[in-house]
Amino acid sequence: MKELILCKYGEVVLKGLNKAHFEHILMTEVRRRLEGLGDFATWWCQSTIYIEPETDDCDLDEAFRRMKLVFGFATVTRAIAVDKTPEAILAAAKNDLPERLYGVRTFKVEGKRSDKRFPLSSPQLSAEVGGAILEAMPHLKVDLYHPEVVVRVEIREKYAFLHAGADKGAGGLPAGGSGRAMLLLSGGIDSPVAGYMIAKRGATVEAVHFDSFPYTSEQATEKVLELAKKLCAYTGRMKVNIISLTKIQEQLKRTVNEEYFTLLLRRSMMRLAERMAQTHFCTALITGESLGQVASQTMQALGVTDCAVNLPVFRPCIGMDKEEIVQIARKIDTFQTSILPFEDCCTVFTPKHPKTRPELAKVLEEEAKADLSALEDEAFAAARRLTLHGYAAEEE
Repeated sequence: MKELILCKYGEVVLKGLNKAHFEHILMTEVRRRLEGLGDFATWWCQSTIYIEPETDDCDLDEAFRRMKLVFGFATVTRAIAVDKTPEAILAAAKNDLPERLYGVRTFKVEGKRSDKRFPLSSPQLSAEVGGAILEAMPHLKVDLYHPEVVVRVEIREKYAFLHAGADKGAGGLPAGGSGRAMLLLSGGIDSPVAGYMIAKRGATVEAVHFDSFPYTSEQATEKVLELAKKLCAYTGRMKVNIISLTKIQEQLKRTVNEEYFTLLLRRSMMRLAERMAQTHFCTALITGESLGQVASQTMQALGVTDCAVNLPVFRPCIGMDKEEIVQIARKIDTFQTSILPFEDCCTVFTPKHPKTRPELAKVLEEEAKADLSALEDEAFAAARRLTLHGYAAEEE
């Protein structure tokens, strides 16, 4: 029995003259994700990418798992591939499909004849395959309206395909089709979710993380790298930049009114993130802020923060409550890592009564006392840059 993986497009089918551009991006990503799993032939046709193992030692199970995490696919299916003859199709329906229908009580068959040279019409094909399945599994019943499983038979350009149900794909747009953006990645729940959501819209996401050693531990940084690796399951790879805020925080602690500390720290982080973004050709910043969640996330505070940079700031979690964010974090497998009890830089020198309704003029007055320019230059120059691939990291 020959098995192929069929990856069917989502939004990409709606693209016009630039559809081929997105298809090239998807094909490049598919080939990258298949590295190390064996020799596969890949091609696209009729809004589907086909993945065919060329040797018996190909890891089709892992390939299938990875394809379900590639942005741009609506469904991913493991399909039986046979010659485009009625005899071969009916033989597969009798001999190969039953193992995929164990535990099922009702089904229906849907035929699709893309190759009009095939001698049976789509309704005839559906009826013939349904009859073959009932011969092999007479306890099953046909239910045209509410079947437990829909068996699909597709007559395509190279093979005929039979499959019993498709798995949902990651959706969205293929990575890299919408530009590059820099994610401010903390160790919390929200920022990995924000990165995932913007990556799903086709952006190549890089990350910048701020540490405060020795006030924060090496374990805190490792936790953040683990979160980035979790995101790599969807993005394929990720660059992570690590910048130390220790001297900037100590300077703010010494020189400014305590209630402005968090706001001024956030402004400094945004400036450094923007510099990193521009250095690596990113045209937007991403943060995990949710309106009103903490003192630095009021409308006035966010406005003061945004004034520190010129790049657009994407906040995909801005209108979500915590439970909604947690649901996505669980889905993308970052939640359990995010709640590990390691501190991050935002917990260092936290004021008892942070300013929630700041005025920009007063913020700038306080910021002038700190004179952070030289310290930000120093922090930026000492930044580390890592490349993550799945569960491995290498420093540049």
